[in-house]
Amino acid sequence: MRFQGLIPALRIFALPLRSHSARALQRPPLPIPSATVLKAGPTIPFLGALFGSSAKTESQPNNMSYPDQRSDDAWQAVLSPEQFKILRQKGTERPFTGEYDAHYPSQGVYNCAGCDAPLYKATHKFKSGCGWPAYFDSIPGAVTRHTDRSFGMERTEIVCSNCGGHLGHVFKGEGYPTPTDERHCVNSVSLRFKEDEGQGN
Repeated sequence: MRFQGLIPALRIFALPLRSHSARALQRPPLPIPSATVLKAGPTIPFLGALFGSSAKTESQPNNMSYPDQRSDDAWQAVLSPEQFKILRQKGTERPFTGEYDAHYPSQGVYNCAGCDAPLYKATHKFKSGCGWPAYFDSIPGAVTRHTDRSFGMERTEIVCSNCGGHLGHVFKGEGYPTPTDERHCVNSVSLRFKEDEGQGN
């Protein structure tokens, strides 16, 4: 047949192609210049805190159990929107705007605005100039401390020991001339003042 002579010729022609493609498959991959290799950059923890949502965890402070175990719905029924935002969602009022910032009575008690538990005596309050009510001490057992690592920093949060309501933060070693060298920086919205000091003794 006419094509019988072509088959050996095609085989010979195809051999270099086959061997060439086989050699190509056996070649090691070309090296990638180190300048083009992308590396992961360092993480910045506080950015996650600034832009991430933590409202769900904040409504249950530090997973602790407090005597007053009302639900968020129950709290919303008795608190103003601002009180709920600060006491239950750990918000902060603007400095120098709170009702008790410049409030210095000679006697009385500052109670929790949520559950009415006594927290601070009037005699604990001092003038700090920080823009929020400041106390150098609290009624024994009234305030619970937690480590707060939000916003890429470590602070000590203070909450009401009865309901877990957020009060503010406590700072130590600032040099104020007080017996404890502490400043309980508290939101006015978290407090309710009562002139009768009897329940705080």
